[in-house]
Amino acid sequence: MSSKKRGLKVEGVVEFFNYVLEEKPFVPVLIPLVLLLWAIERWVFSFSNWVPLAAAVWATVQYGNYQRRIIIEDLNKKWKRVILNTSVCCSPITPLEPCEWLNKLLMEVWPNYINPKLSLRFSSIVEKRLKHRKSRLIERIELQEFSLGSSPPSLGLHGTRWSTSGDQRIMRLGFDWDTTDMSILLLAKLAKPLMGTARIVINSLHIKGDLLLMPVLNGRSILYSFLSVPDVRIGVAFGSGGSQSLPATELPGVSSWLVKILTETLVKTMVEPRRRCYSVPAVSLRKKAVGGIIYVTVVSASKLSRNGLRLSPSRRQYDRTSEEHFVDRDLQTFVEVELEKLTRRTDMKFGSNPRWNSKFNMVLHEEAGTLRFNLYECTPNNVKCDYLASCEVKVKYVEDDSTIFWAIGPDSGVIAKHAAFCGNEVEIVVPFEGVHSGELTVKLVLKEWQFSDGSHVLDNFISQNSLFGSSNFLPRTGRKVNITVVEGKDLIAKDRSGKCAPYVKLQYGKILQRTRTAHALSPLWNQKFEFDEIGGGELLMVKCYSEDTFGDDSIGSARVNLEGLVEGSVRDVWVPLEKVNSGELRLQIEAVRAEGSDGSRGLTTHSNNGWLELVLLEAKDLIAADIRGTSDPYVRVQYGNLKKRTKVMFKTLNPHWNQTLEFPDDGSPLELHVKDHNALLPTSSIGDCVVEYQRLPPNQMSDKWIPLQGVKRGEIHIRITRKVPDLEKKSSLESNPSINRAHRISCEMKQTMMKFQSLIEDGNHEGLSTAMSELESLEDTQEEYMVQLETEQALLLNKIKELGQEMFDSSPSLSRRSSGV
Repeated sequence: MSSKKRGLKVEGVVEFFNYVLEEKPFVPVLIPLVLLLWAIERWVFSFSNWVPLAAAVWATVQYGNYQRRIIIEDLNKKWKRVILNTSVCCSPITPLEPCEWLNKLLMEVWPNYINPKLSLRFSSIVEKRLKHRKSRLIERIELQEFSLGSSPPSLGLHGTRWSTSGDQRIMRLGFDWDTTDMSILLLAKLAKPLMGTARIVINSLHIKGDLLLMPVLNGRSILYSFLSVPDVRIGVAFGSGGSQSLPATELPGVSSWLVKILTETLVKTMVEPRRRCYSVPAVSLRKKAVGGIIYVTVVSASKLSRNGLRLSPSRRQYDRTSEEHFVDRDLQTFVEVELEKLTRRTDMKFGSNPRWNSKFNMVLHEEAGTLRFNLYECTPNNVKCDYLASCEVKVKYVEDDSTIFWAIGPDSGVIAKHAAFCGNEVEIVVPFEGVHSGELTVKLVLKEWQFSDGSHVLDNFISQNSLFGSSNFLPRTGRKVNITVVEGKDLIAKDRSGKCAPYVKLQYGKILQRTRTAHALSPLWNQKFEFDEIGGGELLMVKCYSEDTFGDDSIGSARVNLEGLVEGSVRDVWVPLEKVNSGELRLQIEAVRAEGSDGSRGLTTHSNNGWLELVLLEAKDLIAADIRGTSDPYVRVQYGNLKKRTKVMFKTLNPHWNQTLEFPDDGSPLELHVKDHNALLPTSSIGDCVVEYQRLPPNQMSDKWIPLQGVKRGEIHIRITRKVPDLEKKSSLESNPSINRAHRISCEMKQTMMKFQSLIEDGNHEGLSTAMSELESLEDTQEEYMVQLETEQALLLNKIKELGQEMFDSSPSLSRRSSGV
């Protein structure tokens, strides 16, 4: 027995040394070197006792790795044994594992960590969903409060099981969420015949089903979904907005409507085979992505056939070998790429294996999105195209600046790809859903992610951030947004002759602006418009039209997210048009500080005794309202409740009024309505506009041409001044030369840093030395200015002390009180 034990120990030692030689091939060279150092230390001169200590530590680490490897191999053997011992007809399933510990842990972390995060996340999803799906009894609905309560869902009450499908491991556990302390408050404006407002309070929720968890990409992410449609029940209470409660029959059908919305959302997003993704990055940069630009290339399709695409797999029973040799050479197909409201289509190709290689520029408006690829067939002599099949690829930003793509694989499996950086190309072969044959090959490149803090990550691994950190951002109400409509390309032609007369309308908040009309499919405008920046994630709405005699035709629209704009940095983007097959607009967007406004103060304050001086000079290129091709224009000015008008200029499209009007400066909206005068008939409108004056500096005149809205052409020329007579008597920090100098130094630093960054990108090494010297001189100036400020601060404090002492000495009551004390 002792000889057998010795043999086992010797075999273990030999196996360990073989493992070390396999994992560490440099050991044969390292061992003689260690022995040489040992001999020198032993017989020549002594280093210390580090040699045996280092050898012991190294051997311990290697032995620990060896033991860990044995444990992993043992677990893998047990897993394979479980798989082999299960029946072939059913999927391999592990024994039931209890998970009471998971629910205990969830109870501990739910109230203070998970509940706030999920409430914030779900509130935005619910708010967007309610805008698109409204009950017939509700005209408008808004979310006022959202809290999931203190009761977490119960996971795996009857245990969990692991199964495998191919190489994919799947955990199945029960999901049961029955809570009665949640608080979701909705304020609804009722439609006819019901009138008024009502409060809808969701106070209980029940969701029960089986949840599937699938780790992908070596544990970087987890895909999760319900195995089938879960059981959903929602408890609703109603009120009139006051303290009294109304019976549930006050708004019939609202509870079932909410259940329907929640069920449909779950079915479309996280019921098999639809899956959601939860990322587990190794490093979190704590940035919120608000949009991105993705290039989509539809490469090719394969194994297309009419029989295979038009029948579901469950209804089809025929020989697969004959299908492999079946080729539809006369099949004419194209692919439509859909991302929210943005759609693009490829050219038409023939055959069962068409190749398109069509590349499209698509825009994401959130941190995640779904690319849907719809396959259509075009039949000869038929205007309508037949829908054949579709597939989806989902995209999501990960907090380590990487991107995850996932899709439904063959036999409802999982396809997952990971792009470590922007600019990395990912190729995915996606089977068409719900059909027996057909695959689509696409290439995806995430070119740019944009973040709420103003930074954005581009390809080539460049991360551009704010030059001066978070202090560079002003509150939303203290800045202007300049938007330049530069040019367009590949616009669609509505005219039969292939011509187009495009113009662009920009709507930001309630302000609407319009470009001039061009006459080309790739027009050039170069028109700049100014808007007051609006907080709360307000989108810029872009609409492109083609001018026509019998009514203008829409040739596309787009939405642009203006969050995270940095002062001094111009965002130059090509925006693809939605609801059309082609067309892009180039916009240059820049945020600037409003003149005379302090970003820390918020809204502009108006003087109590000031007034507005409005000079209506002229107008040009007005539309003709009369049959003779002329107009009799005048201007009606509305300022709050006050209304004034100019004189009438007869028979002209380019009138000159040169008339001055005055109004008290109380911050009311200033609207100009250009009318055509008629002696007998009612007056007709030939355009209107809104004058933005709230950000004007006091006692400084603004001269501007304003395009008229609601008409095809026309502009009005005005001068406006905010008059403040006693401004000189008031103390103003903006007139302080110290503040002006600080602003000048800050602007010069920004310009130098931007110049420095552009030189780095261009590789101009000669200009870098000049820029460095400029930057060093600016730093010296900044240091001198800081020393000056410290000196002025010390002098000011001494002056305050002297004034305080003089007030103390001159006041007899204070002197007697101090002497008494």
